[in-house]
Amino acid sequence: MTDLVPLRRALLSVSDKTGLIELAQALAARGVVLLSTGGSAKAMRDAGLAVKDVAEVTGFPEMMDGRVKTLHPKVHGGLLALRDNDAHVAAMNEHGIEGIDLLVVNLYPFEETVAKGADYDTCIENIDIGGPAMIRAAAKNHAFVNVVTDPEDYAALLTQLEENEGATSYAFRQQLALTAYARTAAYDAAVSGWMAGALGQDTPRRRAFAGTLKQTLRYGENSHQRAAFYVDGSGREGVATAQQHQGKELSYNNINDTDAAFELVAEFGTDTPACAIIKHANPCGVAVGATLLDAYKSAFDCDRTSAFGGIVALNRPLDAATAEKITGIFTEVVIAPGASDEAKEIFAAKKNLRLLTTGGLPDTRAGGLSFRQVAGGLLVQDKDSGFVGLDDLKVVTKKAPTDDQMRDLLFAWKVAKHVKSNAIVYVKDGATVGVGAGQMSRVDSALIAAKKAERMAEALGLPQPLTIGSAVASDAFFPFPDGLMEAAQAGANCVIQPGGSMRDDDVIAAANEAGLAMVFTGMRHFRH
Repeated sequence: MTDLVPLRRALLSVSDKTGLIELAQALAARGVVLLSTGGSAKAMRDAGLAVKDVAEVTGFPEMMDGRVKTLHPKVHGGLLALRDNDAHVAAMNEHGIEGIDLLVVNLYPFEETVAKGADYDTCIENIDIGGPAMIRAAAKNHAFVNVVTDPEDYAALLTQLEENEGATSYAFRQQLALTAYARTAAYDAAVSGWMAGALGQDTPRRRAFAGTLKQTLRYGENSHQRAAFYVDGSGREGVATAQQHQGKELSYNNINDTDAAFELVAEFGTDTPACAIIKHANPCGVAVGATLLDAYKSAFDCDRTSAFGGIVALNRPLDAATAEKITGIFTEVVIAPGASDEAKEIFAAKKNLRLLTTGGLPDTRAGGLSFRQVAGGLLVQDKDSGFVGLDDLKVVTKKAPTDDQMRDLLFAWKVAKHVKSNAIVYVKDGATVGVGAGQMSRVDSALIAAKKAERMAEALGLPQPLTIGSAVASDAFFPFPDGLMEAAQAGANCVIQPGGSMRDDDVIAAANEAGLAMVFTGMRHFRH
């Protein structure tokens, strides 16, 4: 097999014309014959380049509104022919087929069309047919053909041609082919995923997922694990779309924790300043306040020990006063919709502190899919976009919560949704005062959260833990009264839980006996 293959003839047909003219000019300067179609051909001619229409090569005009233009043996033969195979060369000579050494194609903007909310027929028209067919043909024949599907690779192609006197290496063509097959796979995944949604198919027979590399990570959860960060192109505001203003690269764990923090703080919208502090994907403090600074202080005072080295998420642009306070302790990442110039200047003194801004908050009620790998397969489900409002709550005890208690109950419920199960969350006056996460027993979660509150009360010099007079949330029902009684013993006076246990009557009776107010949501939020 020949390593270096000279580039003599190129077919360029692109939707995204970024860098097209510069590439075409560089190729023409090397004497490469340029073939093209439609808008790409016009753009190059307008730039003064000599371009041959594919229709001249095939002998057929573009037809059917451009649906048919490159699906022809003189195109695909030129891409697929093995130049060192005598039978292939004979067929090319017999049928007047000339080889194509470079294919530059990027596809109809299907993903962008869907993202704009286009109707069904418009989306269908933006499904590319000839492009993927040519890409796959050229990629298959990478022994002789270069295939470029992304403007980001134009510079690398031109460097190859410069280094190899107008030729490219086999290793380079292999890499281009890999990128090309990944692109067509991602494109087909986008089309099939959209069509499943358009047809209301929740569980199609086959499901494909795709992503684009954003960052090669130093390692995964542990130093012996290789890792990378891919984005799905959905445009959802968060760590995947954020701008990083300073600090070293995000790690695998940073990304995971930052996502958890921002998704949680987004539950509170932007009406009231809110702050969430996350450690190992669990909240160690969440609060609302009159200002971001107030919210941060209250969130920090829930568990100062765990907040050290944590992730801070804010629902409003970071201001100078809050930035100054945050820099008082080691913090890994701060993520917010924006940041003032003054706040950025304050953070600049902390070189290792990463600051991310997103421009907005994710819609926590939006749909979408989440998936998790298991041995031999994937578990796929809807995102947990479940929402419970005041009108959804059912008072099940003799005593009903007061308006203030209802506010704290709903606050605790929003937080519990983002705590690993089994989850118990104590809240008082719009701030978490104790969080119990990830225990095998709900009783243990209640105990751990209460114990943390006791330790913080001692550290803050308070006469009693803030769980006294608090609201408590449980992410799933209490199967027995024991967990509820632990919360009551910690001082909680009102409870929010899904209900639905076979022993609900026993739990309600225990709540009445303890003088608790309790509401059922009818919805649980397991988070494994």
